[in-house]
Amino acid sequence: MSDVINLIGKTVIVTGASSGIGAATARALYAAGASPVLAARRADRLAGLGDELGGALALPTDVTDPAQVRDLVAATLDRHGRVDGLVNNAGAAVHGPIADVDLTEYRRVLDLNVAALVGVTQAVLPAMREQRFGRIVNISSGTTRRVATGAGAYAATKSAVNMISAVLREELAGDGIAVSLLLPSVTATEFGNGIFRIGGATPRPGMVVHHPDYVAAVVLRLLRTGEDTFDIPHGPERPEIARVPG
Repeated sequence: MSDVINLIGKTVIVTGASSGIGAATARALYAAGASPVLAARRADRLAGLGDELGGALALPTDVTDPAQVRDLVAATLDRHGRVDGLVNNAGAAVHGPIADVDLTEYRRVLDLNVAALVGVTQAVLPAMREQRFGRIVNISSGTTRRVATGAGAYAATKSAVNMISAVLREELAGDGIAVSLLLPSVTATEFGNGIFRIGGATPRPGMVVHHPDYVAAVVLRLLRTGEDTFDIPHGPERPEIARVPG
């Protein structure tokens, strides 16, 4: 595990920050004394969240557009002078049997869930390498730990994130950059048209729908510790898992 850091004063870009785990992570970062940088496509939501978080930098960004990603990083450096962390949270769902998946839509999901994650990561690396420090947290999915019938096409995109994260962790270790992988369980967000709600039905027995704040607390743990992989247990919420070991 990397050295444990304090998040006070750290600058962390959060993609997919307009709702769900991304918005919860931005709020948690602000509460911890960090400077979150908000990136998502929904400008109105970003502006409101930026105001809520003390005028945090909120830049409408389509992370599949390399020019917009470059602008995001440039604006972050202009405002804060450094990029300490990145939370790759932006993503989209695709449901149904693989035999029925619309390939045009699936290519868009692959671009967002996989290629854009690589692109945003590449964009922050020059600043992190110059600092000899960085923390990257990639948000995957618990569906990658099972045969995800009905969600296999989506799980495949997140399985790619798992491999990319593991390889990046090895490739960037010498630059002082720790790459962490987080696998949430079922979480109450707008993801998949908001199919999961607190106290609502879950896809498998024993699962409990988690609050995005619960997941965000674990994201902050990983930003502080630089641990490699964290699977959030599927059962009832256990707030102690967000505590930094030691």
